[in-house]
Amino acid sequence: MAEKRYEWLSGAVLDDHSRRKHKILREYFFQYLTVRCQLPQQSKFRLAVVDGFSGGGRYQCGSAGSPVIFIEELKRALNSININRAIQGLGLVTIECLLILNDADKNVTEYLKENLAPLLAEILACDVQLQINVEYFSEPFEQVYPKVKGLLSKYRYRNVLFNLDQCGHSHVERKTILDITRSNPSAEIFYTFAIEALVSFLRKSEPVLVSNQLSAVGLGMDDLKALEGQMNKNSWLGTAERLVFQAFKECAPYVSPFSINNPLGWRYWLIHFATSYKARQVYNNILHDNSSAQAHFGRSGLNMLSYDPAEDGSLYLFGESDRENARNELLEDIPRLISESGDTVIVSDFYASIYNETPAHSDDVHSAIIESSEIEVHTSSGGTRRKANTITANDTLKFKSQRSFFPLFLSVNKK
Repeated sequence: MAEKRYEWLSGAVLDDHSRRKHKILREYFFQYLTVRCQLPQQSKFRLAVVDGFSGGGRYQCGSAGSPVIFIEELKRALNSININRAIQGLGLVTIECLLILNDADKNVTEYLKENLAPLLAEILACDVQLQINVEYFSEPFEQVYPKVKGLLSKYRYRNVLFNLDQCGHSHVERKTILDITRSNPSAEIFYTFAIEALVSFLRKSEPVLVSNQLSAVGLGMDDLKALEGQMNKNSWLGTAERLVFQAFKECAPYVSPFSINNPLGWRYWLIHFATSYKARQVYNNILHDNSSAQAHFGRSGLNMLSYDPAEDGSLYLFGESDRENARNELLEDIPRLISESGDTVIVSDFYASIYNETPAHSDDVHSAIIESSEIEVHTSSGGTRRKANTITANDTLKFKSQRSFFPLFLSVNKK
């Protein structure tokens, strides 16, 4: 598939799939900052944001590109955080952000500087609690990455968010994604690519993996041209999602292999890589707030990709009807998972074990726990939780002493 490059200098057109992923990026980044600045004793938060394919900052229609989104949400989130802290009688928080912006075209980088100058000048003059230091580069991402890595190490930024919104697939190597997550204690990555380009790449590098996955939709290694007629089928979405997950699952503890939703053909993937379950938990919730922006095919409870393509699996668009299906599956899945661990599990360990394998909203997970006839939630002081919204990571999930018989042996057949 030929790569599509934006004509920033003559006016870049904002495609619908880009509009959707920008909305998710904007809302997630706001929540990311809010969560990371919630400790009562906190006075400063330091982070680095790396936009590897930053573009010119503004589209032809005037909509913000990702560099503008990051700056706008830094300002909006900090204002919201400090208002809430003032109401609670807490001290204000300062955010120190290193914003690293790279575009391979030097002319586009100069255009970006022009678009960002008014925003940065306003923040410098008015926002005492917000400190943004910008570093600009104009190189292919794989060439500039060692320099970026050096800056992150030099200034000791532990909290790092990469936005890698490339054309095609070949501009960011998997080994680089793995290096990002292993080199930074608290790293997250938004990674965009076209599925056709990935399949073509994997056909050469991992032919067995591609062959096994394509066979699920009746395609062989020589049938990639036939994808055009398959891309709007649920079975293809499920196959592609499994392929994506298998290709990238080693890159981070939490990988969301969901496609940008397009009923006319699932072509573009927006993957979120994270090193903590909390990040994936928040990301799942953001997707439910933007139902139909991304798509999943498979199970909606736990073990989301463990299904028989010929008999099982359904389209999940993060809407209310999908959430109802998820709650029904979770009522069975959660007791089964606990039984596989014995009869007791700490909630934080439970979260860590499920969030790489579920599209479910955290509220639905908690509701299924409270509604279960098999499980009860104990607090660290020995009490029992009665409401879903009171469950914390320090609680314990335990089978009830008087419980109905839960057929553990059926778990083998359910997988």
